[in-house]
Amino acid sequence: MKAAALLAHYARVAEAPDAIARLRQFVLDLAVRGKLVSQEAGDEPASLLLKRIVQEKGRLTKAGNIKPQVSVPVAGGVPFDLPAGWVKASLNDVAVCLDYRRKPINSAEREKRIEGKGPTQLFPYYGATQQQGWIDDYLFDEDLVLLGEDGVPFFDLLRAKAYWVSGKTWVNNHAHVFKAVLTSCAFLVHYLNVFDYSGRVVGATRSKLNQARALDIPVALPPLAEQHRIVAKVDELMALCDRLEAARTAREATRDRLAAASLARLNTPDPETFPADARFALDALPALTTRPDQIKQFRQTILNLAVGGKLVPQDRRDGRARTDTRRDIAQDDVTNLPYGWHRTTLGAVAKEMRYGTSVKCDVSQLGVAVLRIPNVSSGVVQISDLKYGPLSESEARDLSLASGDLLLIRSNGSLDIVGRSAVVPDEAVGMAFAGYLIRVRLDTQMAVSEYVRRALSSSEVRDQIEGPIRSAVGLKNINLTEFSRLAFRLPPLAEQHRIVAKVNALMTLCDRLEASLTAAAAARTSLLEATLRDAIAPALDAAA
Repeated sequence: MKAAALLAHYARVAEAPDAIARLRQFVLDLAVRGKLVSQEAGDEPASLLLKRIVQEKGRLTKAGNIKPQVSVPVAGGVPFDLPAGWVKASLNDVAVCLDYRRKPINSAEREKRIEGKGPTQLFPYYGATQQQGWIDDYLFDEDLVLLGEDGVPFFDLLRAKAYWVSGKTWVNNHAHVFKAVLTSCAFLVHYLNVFDYSGRVVGATRSKLNQARALDIPVALPPLAEQHRIVAKVDELMALCDRLEAARTAREATRDRLAAASLARLNTPDPETFPADARFALDALPALTTRPDQIKQFRQTILNLAVGGKLVPQDRRDGRARTDTRRDIAQDDVTNLPYGWHRTTLGAVAKEMRYGTSVKCDVSQLGVAVLRIPNVSSGVVQISDLKYGPLSESEARDLSLASGDLLLIRSNGSLDIVGRSAVVPDEAVGMAFAGYLIRVRLDTQMAVSEYVRRALSSSEVRDQIEGPIRSAVGLKNINLTEFSRLAFRLPPLAEQHRIVAKVNALMTLCDRLEASLTAAAAARTSLLEATLRDAIAPALDAAA
């Protein structure tokens, strides 16, 4: 199939998340099955090629270039019918597994090279890490096929299993080194990168492919002339993939720049242009948004605007925010606050803050239902997966949840989870809460629970939560006293209600966009393979 025709078909699903990777894999799958180019009657059959390989190995052995070869039977079969002229062979039949023929350098020479005083032979390096070679490694100077000995070897971004290298190359002992005999190195690499290695790896802690299981890999071997045609076609289609990938990257970069510029204008608003900027961002959001992470950024911008007094208009009839000034913080930035707003702390608007129970809970439904981290980590209380604990009557009374209470996560291994909160709904009233949570019962004359929850998710407050514990190892914790000191901006009560309504409406818009993206991605993905087969396989099969 012509590249232009493939591009025309492929454009229908080019935005699928894994479209390019799937296309590359599909091309290779077709190639190693003999579906990418036609079989030619005049080609020398692979059975005769195998005989010539045996003769060539004998010649190389006699000349002292390779060690005497031991026959290795093929282990297993290939998962497709072989095309005309193809044969099944082992990897050992078509290649020689080379020993590491250069001993590691001695310690004195190693130190010289580390210090840069020795020869700086910066040849390409292949091994289990991405470090530069020449220390305790081996230098080869020929066309080779390298096959990794562990499950994901080397450092290729495509996570390939095999490589074709040419010329001087440093290799360490984490790779099996093969020299193809009268066989295309490029074809072998394509085949080995499609081959299913399931059942061939060993090792409990680190999966490895040992040499014996590499040698008996079954290879579907085409005639040599067909190997070259396959490689040429693969090169052509991979070049097309490169162009598609570059085009997609450019489109994504343009969208990212436009989205970032729109959000930047909202995050640092100009009072004169803000209404127009906000309308543009909302109108353009569906066109600029193609990934969930972009939706996440927009959600964060909405919260930042909300707690900065930029999301809804102020009304002087609302009066001023109320707070407990005895527990409040110094008003050192009142000039930056909207009219009627107050800079306060969580502790200053709370009537009570307390830890939950440490009693062991289970699913037996005996005792009191206890909300845990999984029940609140999404930002909404979920009561579909409850556990129950044998709380005493007084503890059940003291830990009983009321509608509108805030539950905060105080400890978790994930930094992003610590500090997340949820408002207790009516259906969770009377339940208790676990020790890794903190209950905040707000003064409803001062603060609206949903506004405070949103404020706690703003960048301003998240920085206060994450900054001190970012480098902590293992569980990351924030205690009740630290929670009480979290500072945020508090508007008048009526404005809090307006902000909550506006934020909820915009978050619903984000939910719809996110659902639309998810549905579109699923549809593109489901169409992708069918489109590729329709665009490539039938035409190639007809040509064959």
